[in-house]
Amino acid sequence: MNKQSQLALDEWDYLSHQFGLREYGATRPAHSANALDLLNEEMCSDYLDQLSVLLQSPSRMITASQFFKRYAALSAVPQLYAMTVYNKGLNLAAENCFLEPGRSWLEHVGLADMDVVVPEAGERHVWRNRVISAIFAENIGKLIAVMSKVANVPKSILWENVAVRIFSLYEKRIGITGEQQEQSRADFQYVVHQAPGALFGEKQNPLSRFYRKSTLTSLSTTPLRVRKTCCFYYEVSSVKEYCTGCPKVKS
Repeated sequence: MNKQSQLALDEWDYLSHQFGLREYGATRPAHSANALDLLNEEMCSDYLDQLSVLLQSPSRMITASQFFKRYAALSAVPQLYAMTVYNKGLNLAAENCFLEPGRSWLEHVGLADMDVVVPEAGERHVWRNRVISAIFAENIGKLIAVMSKVANVPKSILWENVAVRIFSLYEKRIGITGEQQEQSRADFQYVVHQAPGALFGEKQNPLSRFYRKSTLTSLSTTPLRVRKTCCFYYEVSSVKEYCTGCPKVKS
């Protein structure tokens, strides 16, 4: 069993300021959407069509790709950060996530239920599986399945959009090297390489295939990980620029 708990004020302050989480109040912000609604194909299609206008995107496929880059940063990233750094699991069930626009088309994810779950002594592995399943199998994985269908976008593109955010979280923000990083290394290895596909709503782990060695490209003076799929960011960029890890840029 897992115990109910609360985030400390400094923990919530960090998650809010660094990752864009918000507490969803009694008054619903204008133009916000419940992530659960997007699991409905018709509502998801309408959302992507409206977002395509805002992004001046030429297709639902490209819009869906841009959406998942942002949604992963606002949901999977803070969930895994809280899991590894605080040993706390946020309630990021689809019905508890509200997509809120602000200065950008998706500024925050608002949480109505602020309770968290913490592991019982000696049962962190069981708790970790629950936390991973809640954000992926019960939220992101379902949404990827729907958006892939209504936007005719390969699931691999959407999953890699999620994967690159997770790689960056552990390698650059949390860190997986050094004597103090044993838990972060273990969590990173488990989430990316060892966790079974069922925790993501897939037959196999959808993240591991995208982890590869960093290489030099024409867009960087330091080695970086080149993507396997293109996210089509250049299609909505005002200056038609490519991501630094774009596979369309020759090494």
